Amino acid sequence: MSDPFANIPLVTPLSPEQMKSVGVPDGWAYAMADRVRFHELDALNHVNNVAYFRWFESLRIPYFGHVHVSTYSEGDPQVVVASNYAQYMKPLHLGDNYVVTTRTRSFRATSFMLEYAVFLDGEMMCSSECLVVTLEHDGVTKRPLRPETVAAFLAEGAEGPP
Repeated sequence: MSDPFANIPLVTPLSPEQMKSVGVPDGWAYAMADRVRFHELDALNHVNNVAYFRWFESLRIPYFGHVHVSTYSEGDPQVVVASNYAQYMKPLHLGDNYVVTTRTRSFRATSFMLEYAVFLDGEMMCSSECLVVTLEHDGVTKRPLRPETVAAFLAEGAEGPP
């Protein structure tokens, strides 16, 4: 049996064609492939819940640059994760090749809701939601999303404010 990951780069954003080739369903905007490592396992020999949140963060940072939220440069907004939630469907194990995906589901003037999923052979193993708020550098005043960010979210199919 051929390895669908043979020509897939790890920890690099995937093209839509690459996403499709490893079983990611349509509708996901951004993804990276990787392999489960020993240090990500728990006492039950499957991926620890904390590892998933690390994977989401590792994807979130380049995704923010992709959709013009932040490159963490001077002048960019402070980006605050207001809440995180995950649902675990099936465990992942040492050596599994997985794909972590994200997209913006909805947004308002100064915040947006991200969705994440982890796929193994086209099957969703974990899903997650994350509320993100953009702030001025005082850490208190909400900062409106940039027009180019709103355009990127709409291009993904995100729902905007009424």
